[in-house]
Amino acid sequence: PPGRILPPLLLLVLLVLSPASPCSPNPNATRFVCTEPTLTTFPTGLPPTTVAISVEFTALATLQPTTLAGLPWLQELHLSSNRLATLPEALLQPVPTLLILDLTNNLLADLPDGLFASTNLLQHLVLRENQLRVLRRAWFQHLPRLEWLDLAANTLTQVPPMVFHPLRSLRSLDLSHNRLTSLAPGTLRGLQALERLNLEGNQLGTLVPATFTPVPALRLLFLQDNELQELPAGIFLPLRHLHVLDLARNQLRELELPPPSSDPPLDLDISGNPWACECQLLELLQRVSPQLVTSRDTLCASPPRHRGQEVATVSWAGDKSC
Repeated sequence: PPGRILPPLLLLVLLVLSPASPCSPNPNATRFVCTEPTLTTFPTGLPPTTVAISVEFTALATLQPTTLAGLPWLQELHLSSNRLATLPEALLQPVPTLLILDLTNNLLADLPDGLFASTNLLQHLVLRENQLRVLRRAWFQHLPRLEWLDLAANTLTQVPPMVFHPLRSLRSLDLSHNRLTSLAPGTLRGLQALERLNLEGNQLGTLVPATFTPVPALRLLFLQDNELQELPAGIFLPLRHLHVLDLARNQLRELELPPPSSDPPLDLDISGNPWACECQLLELLQRVSPQLVTSRDTLCASPPRHRGQEVATVSWAGDKSC
């Protein structure tokens, strides 16, 4: 009778019209992307052939130790802009082929010591915009192939000596926008391959003379927006390959530069400092001949005869008293 057929049909209609669970995986896809703001649980049912996962801009707050089980070929894991405050220590054990891990903009204040113990192929690690207060040596013990490490915009107040020592392949290190007031001797030891170092936006008041001795391959160095009042004599002499040096908006009156190079001229930003345009500074600029990036804001604060003049103009014209 018709009365008995209607309920199953109605049930079928309701099933068809009901919304699917957010971000259902495609069993034939190798890449999975989910940016559903309401998502609170990591999607399940991903095919074992998955090589890249992007679960970003969601409400995801927790992960289980077995979240990545059954994904033996995973190479990329992007988990930025979620609500993760902790990670299980065994999270990455099932994915030894992982190359890229992005945890930008979460709520992480610490990480388990053994989180990276099984990811010795990892090349790219992004931890920026979290709440990390300390760096632990254990995190980096098993990352010999890491090339890119981004720790910007955390709340770090110090970097333990030798903490980066195992990272012999590291080429880029970003420590910008933390709360560093100094760098201990040995901070950069072991980073022989480092080419890019960003220390912008900290509270650095001084640097020890041998700060950059361990990183002779450095090509780009960013020190702008700190509180540097002076630079030790010869601090940049080990950096014979330096192409970019940014010292803008500190409190420097005297300048130190790397040795002259036969490569293209050094890109130098020394704007926003109270420069003393005395003979030493003028002769140094003439000898090294850097390319001043922002000459309009690069002004002499003293002596009185040069106050308010552009450093480049005074250096080019020379000073008869020198």
